[in-house]
Amino acid sequence: MPHATASFNGKVIAEADKWEFVEGNIYFPPNSVDQSVFTPATLTTECPWKGTASYYNINVDGKEAKDAAWYYAEPKTEKANNIKDHIAFYKTKVDVKSE
Repeated sequence: MPHATASFNGKVIAEADKWEFVEGNIYFPPNSVDQSVFTPATLTTECPWKGTASYYNINVDGKEAKDAAWYYAEPKTEKANNIKDHIAFYKTKVDVKSE
């Protein structure tokens, strides 16, 4: 599996050699993400098979990206259990790469 990273404002905020790929998004394991850059957002969204997504704002060196990361704390179906608590990023707000 290729190495994956997520960067914001010039700082790597997630890095993993093992991750999940679902619907075009890389989901990083929670222990591979710098949690110190996150603040909880109020936004939630609903997916019929993944469940309720909770969001984070990202703050790095004074720059903020609102609602830029999300995770599923309680997946709705067994099919989504592999991404429980894994964090994905909006590619329009965060630079996500796998190589």
